[in-house]
Amino acid sequence: MTGQLRFFAQTMLGSLRDLAPIFIVIGVFQLLVLKQPIPNGFELLMGAVLVIIGLTLFVMGLELGLFPIGEAMAHDFARKSSLFWLMLFGFCLGFGTTVAEPALIAVAREAAMVAAEGGMIASDEIARQRYAGGLRISVAFSVGLAIMIGVLRIVHGWPVHYLIIGGYLGVVIMTRFAPPEIIGVAYDSGGVTTSTITVPLVAALGVGLASSIKGRNPVIDGFGLIAFASLTPIIFVLGYGMLMS
Repeated sequence: MTGQLRFFAQTMLGSLRDLAPIFIVIGVFQLLVLKQPIPNGFELLMGAVLVIIGLTLFVMGLELGLFPIGEAMAHDFARKSSLFWLMLFGFCLGFGTTVAEPALIAVAREAAMVAAEGGMIASDEIARQRYAGGLRISVAFSVGLAIMIGVLRIVHGWPVHYLIIGGYLGVVIMTRFAPPEIIGVAYDSGGVTTSTITVPLVAALGVGLASSIKGRNPVIDGFGLIAFASLTPIIFVLGYGMLMS
């Protein structure tokens, strides 16, 4: 119990250290640049405390739960020597974590509202939900496919930079033909997919898999999955916009 309390205290100090620059910047600009008192000071203080506690618990959950289970499952699948099940697991992991990303849900909802206001879709609730749902599924499917490609890369030892360069060349070409209204959403989709849920599990999968395969270096081969998870949503959302236009 003492060890867990010490771990909690260390993690909370780390969270406070990470968030302190944000609080300082806000306070300096509010008090010295804008020269205005901080509004709702008590509520902001309580919110900051809750953010620190929430971030602390989140980081503890990652280190105690998500990272170990991701690495353990990667080891188990590698020992089974079944590429099919390993790739299927990677796809399901990428799809499941992405479709549940709060950031993606928020972006898809906003994109649907903007699309309705711009006349791209009907302005009723059903059309907006269908558009947002289709966007989320497209992005989640693309991330699942990205994890599959990343798993193949680790297994076969393919250089990551060739795949990334080829992917972004495809993005540049598709941007030329995609509707202007979808381009910004597509590029933002690449960022929101690599957020609080997806990154820890995907990173743990890559490191665990690289550690389990003879001749692979976890530092060199274990990372790079996040890059694919950021790239493929841009391609799929651009394609989704081209099909919907």
